[in-house]
Amino acid sequence: MTATEPAASDAIAPAEASPQPAPGATPPRTPLIARAAAELVGTAALVAIVVGSGIQATELTQDVALQLLANSTATVFGLGVLIALLGPVSGAHFNPAVTLAEWWTARRGGAGVNARELAVYVPSQIVGAIAGAILADAMFGEPLVKWSQHDRSAGNLLLGEVVATAGLILLIFGLARTDRLRFAPVAVASYIGAAYWFTSSTSFANPAVTVGRAFTDTFAGIAPASVPGFVAMQLIGAAVGLALVAVIFMRGKTGQDKPAV
Repeated sequence: MTATEPAASDAIAPAEASPQPAPGATPPRTPLIARAAAELVGTAALVAIVVGSGIQATELTQDVALQLLANSTATVFGLGVLIALLGPVSGAHFNPAVTLAEWWTARRGGAGVNARELAVYVPSQIVGAIAGAILADAMFGEPLVKWSQHDRSAGNLLLGEVVATAGLILLIFGLARTDRLRFAPVAVASYIGAAYWFTSSTSFANPAVTVGRAFTDTFAGIAPASVPGFVAMQLIGAAVGLALVAVIFMRGKTGQDKPAV
């Protein structure tokens, strides 16, 4: 979800031939209000998928492993579809950690969102996440807002969030550095699905989603008291991910960079 701008051209190319930005690629000609709407709707849909599938799973089985399998499977498919659909509009961030990482790379000379876009994207994502949790609760006859009692403050869970978020940022920006963002819908969704299982926290890896999930006392919820710790670890994970991108995908020097003999 880091930006790669389409190549400029004086000629008008057919729509199907134009570059299609994947997560993190912010289309320069898309109005900001449309991008904000895409981020709000996309994040709302993502949280509705996570929370709704969690509620459905707990109603169908008491086996916690099957509940997590159902929850993660729905999230993988839903996230992939949302990225494919809304990536060409807003970059399909749905995640303040990704947006902040893009803004940071743009400040350092890379492509990405500017400060004005950052100020629009992040609130849109948070509002969307809260709306998505409320919508899921409404669909399943749950109280529209009931603070979660699911404590997630243990140190091992916080470490899991650092790992999950660092891996997500490494994946997204690594794809961008290697010009393979076209694989983002499958790659990002697959990573999140895997991280559900290999991280102790079940991979929230998203500050907006974390806030939204505090509004539902269901399978996917998180106690409000646990939210600050999760968000802090996610931001640390984003910084770690960017550092890994800088080291692993370090750009080599060209012949022009060599000193003259």
